[in-house]
Amino acid sequence: MSGPNGDLGMPVEAGAEGEDDGFGEAEYAAINSMLDQINSCLDHLEEKNDHLHARLQELLESNRQTRLEFQQQLGEAPSDASP
Repeated sequence: MSGPNGDLGMPVEAGAEGEDDGFGEAEYAAINSMLDQINSCLDHLEEKNDHLHARLQELLESNRQTRLEFQQQLGEAPSDASP
């Protein structure tokens, strides 16, 4: 497995350039490392998105409560109390 900065941690084989399949173990390890970093970034973005969604839900509920309080102060019946 690679380090956090993408270092492979294994030497590149001297004959890797002339291989018939085009990819050696070092290349696959580098691709795996990049995919791990992308996955980590996506996990972080998902966490931020979940946090933002929760905060927006709180704001929406707060705004609903404020609107209902204003309607009650004005003596109006709530016209849209549900989402």
